[in-house]
Amino acid sequence: MSNNTSFELDLFLSFKEGDETAFKFFYDQYFRRIQSFSFQFVNDQDEAENLAQEALLHLWQNRESVASINGIQAFLFTYAKSKCLNLIRHNKVKDKFKNDLLNQKEKELNIEVLNSIQFDTLELTELERIIQESISDLPPKTREVFIKKRFENKKNTEIAEEMGVTLKAVEAHMTKALKILKTKLSDYLFLIFILIYNN
Repeated sequence: MSNNTSFELDLFLSFKEGDETAFKFFYDQYFRRIQSFSFQFVNDQDEAENLAQEALLHLWQNRESVASINGIQAFLFTYAKSKCLNLIRHNKVKDKFKNDLLNQKEKELNIEVLNSIQFDTLELTELERIIQESISDLPPKTREVFIKKRFENKKNTEIAEEMGVTLKAVEAHMTKALKILKTKLSDYLFLIFILIYNN
């Protein structure tokens, strides 16, 4: 929130003083974005909702430590980042004996992405166009697989059936997409998988 209105600034001051109505304003403004961010890494809708709620509750409990209205976004995303990392690492250990190389690669890349995030200088909405253009530039079938997997939350078997291709072909397209995006978005690595929502 770079161009804050006096209304928002007044709400921030009220929020700092413990006004629950003011908190609800920021809750509604950020919940969907935190949920979306978390989902792209944990790939579980219920877990992503829990993480978003937990992040916002943590914000409320620590509201006195947020120095400015612009610090709310950094606070929430930093907390969500930490929780996502913990969950991914936990699941990686849990799944280490499973023979699913693609999932392991995704978990490793997710950890790399999350570790690279610096939310204090992050301007999510300004980079949305760059990310969308990079996804649009993927080869057609690779792009379709990536969107179905990452944004429609479909399993590899579902994608293979819908597209009339083999499971190995789906895995190959995802691996290709990850490799291309990682290279193309190296300067914006932390945003590869974020689906941005505004109000």
